[in-house]
Amino acid sequence: MVKENFIKLFELSFKKHWDDMAMTDYITKKDYTYEQVAVEVAKLHLLFKEMNIKKDEKIALVGRNTPMWAISFISTVTYGAVVVPILQDFHPDDIQHIVNDSDATLLFITDNIWENVEESSMPNLRAIFSITDFRCLHQASGETIDKTIEKMNSLFAKRYPNGFTKEDVNYYPKDNSEVVEINYTSGSTGFSKGVMLTGGNLAGNIEFGMYHTDITGYPNKKEIVTFLPLAHAYGCAFDFMAQITTGSHITFLNRVPSPKVLLQAFEEVKPDVIFTVPLIIEKIYKSKILPKLGKTSVKLALGIPILNQKIYSEIRKQLISAFGGNLSQMVVGGAAFNKEVEDFLVKIKFPFTVGYGMTECGPLISYTSSETFIPSSAGRILPNMEVRIDSADPEHIAGEMSVRGDHVMKGYYKNPEATAAVLSEDGWLKTGDMGTVDENGNIFIKGRCKNMILGASGQNIYPEIIEAKLVNMPFISESIVTLKNDKLVALVYPDYNAMDESHVSREELDVVMEENRKNINKTLAAYENITKIIIFPTEFEKTPKKNIKRYLYERLD
Repeated sequence: MVKENFIKLFELSFKKHWDDMAMTDYITKKDYTYEQVAVEVAKLHLLFKEMNIKKDEKIALVGRNTPMWAISFISTVTYGAVVVPILQDFHPDDIQHIVNDSDATLLFITDNIWENVEESSMPNLRAIFSITDFRCLHQASGETIDKTIEKMNSLFAKRYPNGFTKEDVNYYPKDNSEVVEINYTSGSTGFSKGVMLTGGNLAGNIEFGMYHTDITGYPNKKEIVTFLPLAHAYGCAFDFMAQITTGSHITFLNRVPSPKVLLQAFEEVKPDVIFTVPLIIEKIYKSKILPKLGKTSVKLALGIPILNQKIYSEIRKQLISAFGGNLSQMVVGGAAFNKEVEDFLVKIKFPFTVGYGMTECGPLISYTSSETFIPSSAGRILPNMEVRIDSADPEHIAGEMSVRGDHVMKGYYKNPEATAAVLSEDGWLKTGDMGTVDENGNIFIKGRCKNMILGASGQNIYPEIIEAKLVNMPFISESIVTLKNDKLVALVYPDYNAMDESHVSREELDVVMEENRKNINKTLAAYENITKIIIFPTEFEKTPKKNIKRYLYERLD
């Protein structure tokens, strides 16, 4: 049972950490103490009050990771309204659709994104505000919001004649059973579902991070670099909310997180904990580690037992140094982790762990620290959650996983049919993932139910497992395994940079891919064998969450 009140978590943190540094914009280097954040929140609360914004009104938010994005989020939920975070990578049409579908009356947006949306396509909006400086970009006919903003300083001074103090931080006492956030799983009309998350759902995630892990500012303040999209449940919960409510200092990386940019930020900020997705770590592994392991001298040394542990120890030290030097734990989530990369990190005793969750659980379902993490698992089911596997032998035969507990959403906004399809009356949520669970509650994900391929003799084939092996083979950057004429084929997008460095021509690539096919089949069961590798000329189209849109390629002739 969740003990902490979601809104009070923010209120108590501001009061406790008043003079401490809360946020920094990595690009502008502008800093905000907890006091300064609280003042900005109070000003937005006053604006909402002057506009007569009611409890539970929907306020949409779209933009890059910045302190002002975070302030907009905090201001909305602590006022008693419902925040609707939207991924900035969504197409303008999808942003407009979500604003309308959520019944949002206000929109906070980054200026360059606003340039591409049509106000006329969002008729329910009373106003649009810039996240950059909170100026009014657009107001509906009859509104005088721009005039209210002009006199905001005088209104604020009148409201707090003796100055704004920590005693003035008193937020709306919204019950944990009430909805505080609607998070859309995608943007497209017909596919988007607004996940209704309650204060209890989010407080449960924060509370677990506080009391059962060492990945938040409790009991010791953390330095955090946030680069995961905050409109996504994973980044929002642990890069942002769990840190601000426990006194950490967040540096917002307001730019595309390429390995080069990330490593530079890590070197400067020296984070204590890093939250990331597999893709980032896999890119760093491929670009920074594999070239070192490929050197002849290193290969020879690794074959000598006395030397290999020294080499692995040195690589671990170099890797931790590359992440800033202070790293105590790296938390990987959001997608399946490449087994080769995971095995290597285990081998060098790197402090990492893999968690599992979904938007519908705000997001966390399973997690365990790096000290107790079981390789190939996705962590242990949380104390306030349950899991069941639709299988005759849940420990050994994969089945669809369902979960129940404090983190499970209230349902999909205005979509009872979709809610009923995944959420039972007694609270069990179908995850859509296939997996097993051991006697200690460790979860092992096999793949998505909808991606599973049924073999000719009835075998279950999980393409994600084969794809993870393919992308570790020479000159393969991305892959999709699919069924064509009852046979498994692999579509691959080549690693052109590696080809250039190795002087491999397009004609030679076909020969290499045939060797890759033969080699991977040696590691697979007969019913999983790849019959053909097809070269795909361009990167596969992806969702804003960087997952490949498989459905676009599964029926290719």
